[in-house]
Amino acid sequence: MRTALLVVDVQNGFVNEFTRHVPSRIAKLIQRDEHSSVLFTRFVNIEDSPFRRLLGWDDCAEPPDTEIAPEVAPFAAAERVFSKPGYAGVPDGLAAHLRDAGYERIAVVGIDTDMCVLKVALDLFDLNIEPFVFVDCCASTAGLQAHLAGLAVLARNIGADRLRDAGLSGGHIAAPANGST
Repeated sequence: MRTALLVVDVQNGFVNEFTRHVPSRIAKLIQRDEHSSVLFTRFVNIEDSPFRRLLGWDDCAEPPDTEIAPEVAPFAAAERVFSKPGYAGVPDGLAAHLRDAGYERIAVVGIDTDMCVLKVALDLFDLNIEPFVFVDCCASTAGLQAHLAGLAVLARNIGADRLRDAGLSGGHIAAPANGST
């Protein structure tokens, strides 16, 4: 069974005190070479987006915020990075790629657990592709409570058995308190 790794929105604009551990963990996961392909999504806050109009949030509109985080950038071949506006989850180009490649399972990692990781996993489920989420390679820019809320919603909607540990956390469910990775 072909399994790809989908790295969701691990970009400069989403790396903060609560998520800074995620890029290095994902780099270690990629280096294990356990997945048939590594794909990326990148959020771009386009002009006149609901984020700008309704929330007054203008970040992540251009580089450096939209650039893939440096720890995982070496693994992000241009043809494997799919930009998306908003909560698009699985954008059309990525959906077509997944369909054409015949993926049956996708491992999902990234930022934010409670937003785009959640939406991507639900979209994959709706596309009849089995998602599973490596919880130790995800986090939320809003902190631990948001991360845990995202995991609770994921467990209910894609099944708790699809929430996995990649063994990269050192026993931590989110960012370690001492700043280590």
